[in-house]
Amino acid sequence: MILNNNTFTIQGINVGSLCEQFGTPVYVYDASVIERQVNQLEGAFPDLKLKLKYACKALTNTSILSLINKFGCDVDAVSPEEIQIALNAGYNINQITYTPSGISFEEFCAAIDKGIFVNLDNLVVLEKFGKKYGGTVPCSIRINPHVEAGGHEKIKTGHAESKFGISIEQLPEILNIVQAYNIDIKGLHVHTGSDFADIDIFIKVAEVMFNAAKKFKNIRIIDFGSGFKVPYKKGDKATDVNLLGKKLTEAVKKFASEYGTEPEIWFEPGKYLVSDAGILFVQANVVKEGPVTTFVGVNSGLNHLIRPMMYGSYHEIVNVSNAAGPVKEYSVVGYICETDTFAWNRPLNEVREGDILAILNAGAYGFTMSSNYNSRPRPAEVLVYKGEAHLIRRRETFEDIVRTEVRISFN
Repeated sequence: MILNNNTFTIQGINVGSLCEQFGTPVYVYDASVIERQVNQLEGAFPDLKLKLKYACKALTNTSILSLINKFGCDVDAVSPEEIQIALNAGYNINQITYTPSGISFEEFCAAIDKGIFVNLDNLVVLEKFGKKYGGTVPCSIRINPHVEAGGHEKIKTGHAESKFGISIEQLPEILNIVQAYNIDIKGLHVHTGSDFADIDIFIKVAEVMFNAAKKFKNIRIIDFGSGFKVPYKKGDKATDVNLLGKKLTEAVKKFASEYGTEPEIWFEPGKYLVSDAGILFVQANVVKEGPVTTFVGVNSGLNHLIRPMMYGSYHEIVNVSNAAGPVKEYSVVGYICETDTFAWNRPLNEVREGDILAILNAGAYGFTMSSNYNSRPRPAEVLVYKGEAHLIRRRETFEDIVRTEVRISFN
């Protein structure tokens, strides 16, 4: 979103006109930002056999997946439904990786029988896999490295108490099962956490994975997940992917010289690709002055963007209707009957009833984590591509909310 002469635009389209055309609340995604992020990540690892697997749980709209496929990224899915969305978006079976957590073995089998490459995340499933498939189906194992990293307790996934993956301390048990059933382990997978910027922690995890890989004879893939931190405000720290590229390349080349083969390096970026591309536009319903703060009540809430309330995440907010107005402090709150706060005592250009506010960095885990709480419909989604705005999901109606109900009578 660009400001010029007190007017905000996305790819040359006036933001006010967008909101007038599609209504508010509305999620708007800028395709050029997604392309920029893909190119930036690919460009940071020029000397590696790199493959990007978009973590589609971040934003599952079919049109977004089709776009990301066009930009050259494969996809990582975590549910049968995400697999189907990826197929609907035009992905081939061999472009999809399946990395679920805590699912039944039958669900794994359904994906495997379609030809999808899977990451197995516990010893029970690994043994069942061995008994059923032996060495006929290649797979990958998700390792928990016992390294803690991430921007919030709820998104740290690599520590010893995490549910994700098989503990690195259980490597002997893994090897015993693999040997007993001659399982074809082609890859190792890890995901330490989200929103971490410390390159040294990443390299530490890489060393854990390389040491584990040396215990297997045919590793062709090491999947490092993602978790790259994106900046949410000016001066915010972000993952330096170019520095990571340099350090990881050195580590991979060293491993390859010892192992005899250089593996493909996979990443599963989600937030990194789509967060900055998405904006949630809302309208000010009321400006309410109180003794401690002035509230701006908007026509959205945690039912549309839960991250501030769930993770305490910071999202910059801009008054796009009054870019030249005097700056005052406001607490921006939603219309849900909970403590529903987007921002507290935030400096904004003067907000008036009816003004449009832009909540930035809302492309990842925004719509996909939305709900019908308080029986409110979910917003529309719009994609701006090559200077044109396209509706890619219509706004829900009351009929959508009650469509799956089965009513009974009480005579």
